[in-house]
Amino acid sequence: MTNPPAGPSSLDETLSAALTRRKSHNRLRTLTLRKPGAVDFSSNGYLSLSANPAIKEQYLARLAQASSSPSSSQHALSLGSCGSRLLDGNSPLAEHLEREMAAFHGAPAALLFNSGFEANTGLLGCAPQTGDVVVYDELIHASVHDGIRLSRARGVAFSHNRVRRADGPGERAGEPANAGLPSLEEVLEGLEQGWCRGQGGREDDGHGHGHATTDKKTGGARRNIFVAVEAVYSMDGDVAPLQSLVDCVEACLPRGNGHIVVDEAHSTGWMGEGGRGLVSSLGLEGRIWARVHTFGKAMGCAGAAVLCSPTTRSYLINYARSLIYTTAMGFPLLAAIQTAYGHLSTDQARVLAER
Repeated sequence: MTNPPAGPSSLDETLSAALTRRKSHNRLRTLTLRKPGAVDFSSNGYLSLSANPAIKEQYLARLAQASSSPSSSQHALSLGSCGSRLLDGNSPLAEHLEREMAAFHGAPAALLFNSGFEANTGLLGCAPQTGDVVVYDELIHASVHDGIRLSRARGVAFSHNRVRRADGPGERAGEPANAGLPSLEEVLEGLEQGWCRGQGGREDDGHGHGHATTDKKTGGARRNIFVAVEAVYSMDGDVAPLQSLVDCVEACLPRGNGHIVVDEAHSTGWMGEGGRGLVSSLGLEGRIWARVHTFGKAMGCAGAAVLCSPTTRSYLINYARSLIYTTAMGFPLLAAIQTAYGHLSTDQARVLAER
């Protein structure tokens, strides 16, 4: 039996060197605890619902009521689901909550994920096919970047919040964003013009791996273009010009191959009527392909949901690895999300959202 080498391994030395470099650039991350009495300027709990006494009382009452109900099974009320939703981790409450959320946000269907990060990586990691393109705002969340890397598509950035070529560059913390990046309009026109020169592709390979096909009318490829934006950008708090963006996508992609994804993580719970988000506040529900609503910020819970068509929901159940290969939410978290949604229709929630 060989003794392990003394001292740090070569891997430890490599990792340590990387940390040292990061520290030298003042970018080293550490875990900290908030000191008692300190003012918190970094919380995403915009409405303070996680500490709201009324919501806590409603949540505990919901747990007690469910536990005492003779119709509730022990499996449905367990602390953890102990399995994927595709095995034995699904529950009546999860199915019911998805229907409630879809109706609340004016969407055909909803699908729960354990986090917004997993929702974005699951959605964008499997829906874009070979030959497709994901066009994204340069300040989009890291989870979208990871989703694109997992997909068969390539990603193309456009200048922050710059929809039309006539628009000036967006702003970031008072400074112009990357002026070298094109506008959304310029990116979409360039992609369409390139495809209409006759860049065809293959049909579906029979394993669910769709490929571009040639449109005989135009000679171009009927590839899909996904446009990913945030409703409210997490770092600076600016709002996407969504109405203009939707109009631009539909004008530049008249064949209907443009599919808009809106991450509503930072608009859920306070923006729009009843906290339904930016898409609903603008009446654009029918013109957005998918929305990602998260519950760990203004809602004060955890988890997320993708709002989409029934077909997209079924596709995600079959292909989204961040859904398939993970343990589903347990009853306590599902009950917390349901309680938070119930609170959004109250007068107190409206007052908090208006502040």
